[in-house]
Amino acid sequence: MLQGTGSDVGKSVLTAALCRIARRRGLSVAPFKPQNMSNNAAACPTGGEIGRAQALQARAAGLAPHTDMNPVLLKPQSDRTAQIVVQGKALHAMEAADYMANRDQLLGAVLESFDRLTAAHDLVIVEGAGSPAETNLRD
Repeated sequence: MLQGTGSDVGKSVLTAALCRIARRRGLSVAPFKPQNMSNNAAACPTGGEIGRAQALQARAAGLAPHTDMNPVLLKPQSDRTAQIVVQGKALHAMEAADYMANRDQLLGAVLESFDRLTAAHDLVIVEGAGSPAETNLRD
């Protein structure tokens, strides 16, 4: 798993690089970002959408983008609201506070996606979101 000191510090590019390196070494590798906040989505050939960075990582791994690679995509609609996309399907818009209070309900979908990827590949490279602490979001 790659974690960083914050958002926009290079985790996505490093994940893509590690996917390419593993592929060149003969491993079947897949990227995985459990939750991503981005308006930059990419369509998957089998339907649904994921973050563009995960689509790039899939290409680096020699794979077609798949919704399991980014099971929870949050597409901001305002400062406080985002559209919730789960395993490629748009559900509804939700206020940030409501999302934080109910996000544990998405864990099942995240684990299902992760289990499918680990069953199908030698290696799954996990990209964290933001930083492990997100101290900038605390009082």
